[in-house]
Amino acid sequence: MKLWSALFCTLLLLQGNNLRVEADDRFVTTTGVQLMFRGSPFYGNGFNAYWLMYMASDPSQRSKVSLAFQEARQHGLRIGRTWAFRDGGDRALQYSPGSYNEQVFQGLDFVISEAEKHRIKLILSLVNNYDAYGGKKQYVNWARERGQSIRSDDDFFTNSVVKGYYKNHVKTVLTRRNTFTGVLYKDDPTIMAWELMNEPRCQSDQSGKTIQAWITEMASHVKSIDGKHLLEAGLEGFYDQSSSQKQENNPSFLVGTDFIANNQIPGIDFATVHSYPESWFPGFSFQRQIEFLNNWLNNHTQDAQNILHKPVLFAEFGKSLRTPGSSLKQRDELFRTVYSATYSSASRSGAAVGGLFWQLFTEGMDSFHDGYEVILSEITSTVKLINYESKKLNHIRSMHGRTARGIERAQQRAGNSSSNSGD
Repeated sequence: MKLWSALFCTLLLLQGNNLRVEADDRFVTTTGVQLMFRGSPFYGNGFNAYWLMYMASDPSQRSKVSLAFQEARQHGLRIGRTWAFRDGGDRALQYSPGSYNEQVFQGLDFVISEAEKHRIKLILSLVNNYDAYGGKKQYVNWARERGQSIRSDDDFFTNSVVKGYYKNHVKTVLTRRNTFTGVLYKDDPTIMAWELMNEPRCQSDQSGKTIQAWITEMASHVKSIDGKHLLEAGLEGFYDQSSSQKQENNPSFLVGTDFIANNQIPGIDFATVHSYPESWFPGFSFQRQIEFLNNWLNNHTQDAQNILHKPVLFAEFGKSLRTPGSSLKQRDELFRTVYSATYSSASRSGAAVGGLFWQLFTEGMDSFHDGYEVILSEITSTVKLINYESKKLNHIRSMHGRTARGIERAQQRAGNSSSNSGD
């Protein structure tokens, strides 16, 4: 009853804001700390699968992409996060600034079209902080080859030529017309959000000013091209060194980002948090890592709710089974911790909207495995947990939908009654 009461009050508030199911409600939007879809709050767990475009660029391997979406949907997953970049190197999407491999782009077209078929919402990341698949290093190398004076990879955030390369990539992706659906990416409601960068870091300026300026500029650029989709920065959730009260919730290193200031930028629609306590605290016992994770998730949920007034997505979490001493039982406990924090918040109409585990694979991809892999066709305790927790979270969304429809019918009856009394 408490859950129903909370949902009813939330829907009344949203209805009071005159929200209606219109054509644009095909897109995921935000209202306060809620994600909204088709007039109701949207919650959903999901997965990371960076490899989707790469695999789909080979038509003979596209069945793996289709199977990944099919299995994800069957297990209650609603959001997929993947790369919309591959800069230089093998099977590159962008092999030089502004030059693209059409076959690879068609791979991304296929990914989006398959996500639509299986009703999975996508988050597409636009560049990598790390060297894998090009990243900011490839961008600054391109600029260096063209005579730019480059001091470090962090010049990605400040060099005007490099920023121009990135802006061009953003425009190219957002204005792409899908060869399978005929829809421009910027008009496609299958895409839930754009991500500026996977885990932006600027070690050369730990004050956070460089990243803050870059996010501000690039968020404005994205929104100038696409006003329909949500945008997030790709942050891990670290707090700035000036936030003394928050430092106790931080790992003992700084990366030049700030969860509060970066997500307060107007063009950023929702916050993200990544969670890897085993990597950040390798000397901690597993239970100490879980204690940190609990605090990490709860603090960010509260900050999103009370300071940012925006939704927060736990966009990456996982535990490698290759770490000495790791077990399925431990991985299940870490997953359960994230899912419990999400459900606890969502059941009270709070800011946490979902969790995306790292990372999803299908059968026959052994060469891609890194210890974090989850294969949904394998009936493991982790897979059972994902299925149970994701469908439980979806139940909240279903109840919101039923409540919204009930309110809408009541309003229609009230309107009809007023019309009749006026005749």
